[in-house]
Amino acid sequence: MDFIPDLGPILAFTVAAFVLTITPGPDMTLFLGRTLSDGRAAGIAAMLGASTGVLVHTTLAAFGLSALIAASPEAFAVLRIAGAAYLLYLAVQAIRTGSSFQLEAKPGAAQRPLRSHWLTGLGINLLNPKIILFFVTFLPSFVSPGDPHAPGKLAFFGVYFILLAVPMSIGMIFAADRFAAALKRRPKIMRGIDYVFASVFSAFAVSIFLART
Repeated sequence: MDFIPDLGPILAFTVAAFVLTITPGPDMTLFLGRTLSDGRAAGIAAMLGASTGVLVHTTLAAFGLSALIAASPEAFAVLRIAGAAYLLYLAVQAIRTGSSFQLEAKPGAAQRPLRSHWLTGLGINLLNPKIILFFVTFLPSFVSPGDPHAPGKLAFFGVYFILLAVPMSIGMIFAADRFAAALKRRPKIMRGIDYVFASVFSAFAVSIFLART
């Protein structure tokens, strides 16, 4: 079971995944919107489509990073520094511009098959270049280029993210009315999420910079 990381990195990744999941964005807008307009099953289908896209992104990132480790540990170390800079950039942007959450539910629309909702979630996720960029720079934060088991650990974190995000997203779907209303009508809640996101990812960025000095 060498591919399983130590408890410390797992706990850190769990915190980061939680913050990332509750941060409003296109995926959340989609599955909450579909929940309010077409019902919970539609929201879950859209969320599972987006999760499938995340699994594709993380799998590709894990294999790509694994190949980079094998080819050049030094290049992987440079990527970690670049990733730290990107995480810091995301933190600054969260404070400057805030989260995107434009939810316009349309009750009474023609009922669409669940496959349609799933495909929409998958398409929105796969066609978002920011997601693959995020995971390529995010996953290296939790492994060392000198770790012989780093490839397996990268894959572990990719799958683990899905296992963490899906239950939390389903909880949001079942509480969609209250959750969406709170985000839309109480800007302070969304602003608080922005600051939590910025704080967590700034901490990761600083820890990476300090670890490489």
